[in-house]
This record gives sequence, structure tokens and C-alpha cells, in this order.
Amino acid sequence: MAVLQLKSHQFRQEREADWRRLSFLLEKVEERGPKSLTDDQLLAIPVLYRSALSSLSVARATSLDQSLVDYLEGLCARAYFVVYGARPRIGQRIAGYFTQGWSARVRSIWKETLVSAAITILAAVVGFMMVAQNPDWFYAMVPADMAGDRGPTASAASLRATLYDTADTEELSAFAAELFSHNAQISLFAFALGFAFCVPTAMLLMSNGVLLGAMIQVFAAKGLGLEFAGWLMIHGVTELLAIILAGAAGFKIGLAVAFPGERTRLDAAAEAGRASGAVMAGVVIMLLLAGLLEGLGRQMITSDAVRYAIGIGSGVIWLAYFYLPRPRGLAPGREEAR
Repeated sequence: MAVLQLKSHQFRQEREADWRRLSFLLEKVEERGPKSLTDDQLLAIPVLYRSALSSLSVARATSLDQSLVDYLEGLCARAYFVVYGARPRIGQRIAGYFTQGWSARVRSIWKETLVSAAITILAAVVGFMMVAQNPDWFYAMVPADMAGDRGPTASAASLRATLYDTADTEELSAFAAELFSHNAQISLFAFALGFAFCVPTAMLLMSNGVLLGAMIQVFAAKGLGLEFAGWLMIHGVTELLAIILAGAAGFKIGLAVAFPGERTRLDAAAEAGRASGAVMAGVVIMLLLAGLLEGLGRQMITSDAVRYAIGIGSGVIWLAYFYLPRPRGLAPGREEAR
């Protein structure tokens, strides 16, 4: 009996620190939910659970004291429900993404979003001023297939016609598809190339900004600035916000690569990529909505007041969706970590 007690004491002494840590993490989950844990703590639970199972197996096989076996059985049972508890169905996961996950990820990169927006706005101002000084800059900033007849040499009447004349529905749908493809490429490249220390992402945002500024100046020079803004806002608010968020996601990855901290650059980039991937999934949805507004709504709605109402309204809705406080739920990605 003395020998068994000694073995039980040694066994507990060698492994008790891990058991206590697992119990502490389980208590936090049970009291405050998975969101109370850090990512490292969440990843540690399955490892500690497997270690506790191994200890339980050894304790049973060597007939250690029953109180220790009972303790380990209870600890492993609690850990089992945390690690392998009921997972939400696909519908619940999708609903969770739209109610909590997407907006939470966007809020987590708010600093990068501000930088992305600042670059876009400053580039638009530069593009506007450069074309105002020398209209020839317009052709260096705006691709010919995108500019069409809307250039510095166009008359005010022809520019006004592009804002208010309706076109064939099939042509609008084709234009919407082309615009979606163009902006999707900018967004995806801004995100995917962020790993190169943010430089390509910043350059893409600047090129898109100067293009916007150049287009605005062409219409403003003919006294159609307000009209063009309304024409643009009906889809542009959603579209530009999507591109800005894609740039912010790219910056998130680039900063993780440039400043990995104690992690390797690969691990830091992978972690940032998982966080930014949730943002990019929503960016694609935003671009689809912008494409529909571009092709089916903007030319069919010729009232400036309605155009401004749709543009401002969409901006308010997006900002409220992303940044207004809401009830705390399961943080995005925590189900997977479990």
C-alpha cells in the first residue's frame, strides 16, 4: 500500500501542472465562454485533453488510488464536451458569419481600414489636381476601355448624356459584369499581394484612387460634379468600401509578415490570412451587390435625389452593420478552434 501511495504521489507530481492548467481553462470556458480565452489557450485545450486521457489510461492500468482516477475521469469528461461538443450546422455557421463573424473581423482591422481609406482619398485628390493642371494626365490614369467617351475632350452635353440616358438592359448587365470583374481583380490582388510588405497593396489602392479623382475632375470641369457624384454614389459607396476593406486585409497580412513578433513569418502570415479571409468573403458579396446596382439600378434611376439617397443610405447601412455595438456572441473562428 505504501508503494502504491508513493507511485500515485510521484505520478501526480509529474503531471499535475498540466491537469491544473486544463482545469483552469475549462473553468473559464464554462463560466465566460470560449471568447474569454486567447487563441493560444484555445489551441492548448486539445493538447492538454489528450495528455489527461493518457494519464487516465496509465492510472487505470497501474491501479493507482481511486480518488486520482475519479478526478481524471471528471476532468476528461469536462474537456470532452469542450473539444467535441455539438458543432453548429452549416446554416447556423452561415447565420453566425453574417450576424457576428464578418463584422467582428472588419472591426478587428479598423486601423488598417483607416490607412487603406486614407491612401484612396489622398490618391483621389492627387489625381483630381493633376488632371486639373494638365488634362493629358487623364489618359495615363484611366484605361481607354473604361473611360469610353468620358474624357477631357468630351463636351458637357455628351458627359451629361452618359449620366442620364438609359440604355439597353442587356448592355447594362454586360457592363455590370465587366465592372465587377475589374473591381474584383483589384480587391483580390490588393489582398493577395499584401504579403509583400504591403507595397503592392498600397500601389493598387493609389492607382484606383487616382483613377477616381481623374474621372471626378473631368465632370467637375464641365459643371457636372454634383451630378457625377450622385451617378457614382448609387454603387460606388459599396464598391469603394469593398476595395478599401480588401486593402485593409492585405495590410493585415503584410504587417504580420513585416513584424511577426515571436512567431515565424510564415506562422504570422498564416494567422493573419485566416483572420483576413473572413473579411474577403464578405468583400466578394459587397462587389456582387455593387455590380447589381451598377448594371440594374444606376442607369435606370435618373433622379439625383434618389441616387444620393441610395448612396448615402447604403453607406449608413454598411457602417452601422460593421461598427455599431451588438450583443456579444461566439467569436469568429472559435468553433473551429474548439
